[in-house]
Amino acid sequence: MSAALRRLLLPLTPVYGLALILRERRLASGREPIRRLRYPVISIGNLSTGGAGKTPLTIALAQALTARAASHRGESAELAPPQGVDVLSRGYGRRSRLPAKVDVHGSAQQFGDEPLLIARAANVPVYVAPHRYHAGLLAESALPRTPQGAPAPPQVVHLLDDGFQHRQLHRDLDILLLSRSDLNDRLLPAGNLREALRAATRAHILAIPADDPTLAADLRARGLTQPLWRLHRRMQIPPSLAGTPVLAFCGIARPAQFFTGLEQSRITVAARVAFADHHPYTARDLQTLAAQAKSAGASTLLTTEKDAIRLEGLPSPLPILPIPLRTEIEDTPAALDQLLQLLGQKSS
Repeated sequence: MSAALRRLLLPLTPVYGLALILRERRLASGREPIRRLRYPVISIGNLSTGGAGKTPLTIALAQALTARAASHRGESAELAPPQGVDVLSRGYGRRSRLPAKVDVHGSAQQFGDEPLLIARAANVPVYVAPHRYHAGLLAESALPRTPQGAPAPPQVVHLLDDGFQHRQLHRDLDILLLSRSDLNDRLLPAGNLREALRAATRAHILAIPADDPTLAADLRARGLTQPLWRLHRRMQIPPSLAGTPVLAFCGIARPAQFFTGLEQSRITVAARVAFADHHPYTARDLQTLAAQAKSAGASTLLTTEKDAIRLEGLPSPLPILPIPLRTEIEDTPAALDQLLQLLGQKSS
């Protein structure tokens, strides 16, 4: 969004802010009910619109909790990991509104691109529904049953993808991703913030980029004292791309992050094309991209994993290479200890 357009939209920001205040009152009074699932919910979210890295962190946390459960050996009850992990998602862009379990062999039209990416990368069950509570009910109905009909003893944790603002579902813990741009941004529609920075006080854990050495101190100076997770984000670039001109394209919320990441990885980006977030690709799009690539001297198309899911089944005149983006939680064992301690405190 251009600076000029942001200035034009600035008078509408107080209206959006008033809507947030009214919603807060509805939640506090019970007029907007908050429903609760049987098993704990850990929400992963952010303050701004898109591009914060929620999906890669959801994948990383699901993998870390699964690995912890597999290696669990006589830890204290306070640090005992859940024996099952699943993910609840809205499934943005899917055609059906019925709750469903994601089939890893399905399509973005059936389940949404992000739920499919999570299911494939994290290898955990993922459930989608417009209301995440209904996705959670479906997840819990699929749990093993004892002869008496109650869920079997092993505890399950639901990870709520992009859930910080989805407050109609009770969560036991909130993990909030923050970046430097959140500190001085404006509320929608003149800025990118869905909520003001003061909403971060609701979070139990703050997750920040590891490559910003002063962000932690700046958050502390603003009175945010929660535990901090530092995140390392890495693109997995095949060595064969070194020195090869490519056309990079994507349809994500913050395309500049993708293009900049490629260039920082010393990829020769001969041309770049940005589509709208969650763009529904067509065969004509790929023909146009191939023509642009050839004009720029490129013979390969690069895109994100999320975009590649929306491209499945479309014929392409040129090879398309999806570039995985992975998030690593710094000192993962200690971070999981923090998480499980907080979860134990909330459930006791």
